[in-house]
Amino acid sequence: MDVTPLVKEGQQIVQSYAGGVFRISGQTYSSSVIVTPEATIEINLNGDVQVLTLDDFKPLFDFVADYDVFLFGSGAQMAFLPKELKNDLRSKGIAFDVMDTGAACRTYNVLMAEGRRVTAVLLPY
Repeated sequence: MDVTPLVKEGQQIVQSYAGGVFRISGQTYSSSVIVTPEATIEINLNGDVQVLTLDDFKPLFDFVADYDVFLFGSGAQMAFLPKELKNDLRSKGIAFDVMDTGAACRTYNVLMAEGRRVTAVLLPY
């Protein structure tokens, strides 16, 4: 399903992902990113989900109230966040839907094109 025609001008869309590189609205990123309809932010997240901490997600805290859906692309395979981190994030208003990065990219694009208030944290693999 091609959702590109549904995307409003200026919105961020994940055009491709391969070999550890994201192409988002014409720009390339080779690190972890936060993608919202308005912006893409490069972040420094270790690829090992089990060692992530609440501090790693600080860039989300400033605009958590602006979004209803939070996606987490955990890499090549789905990997759940540690229970303590998951609880800490929930206390900040962030409840992630966790999936592999490819699925998170596709889900983000569909939800964003539908006009949903969505953001995604995407780890490369």
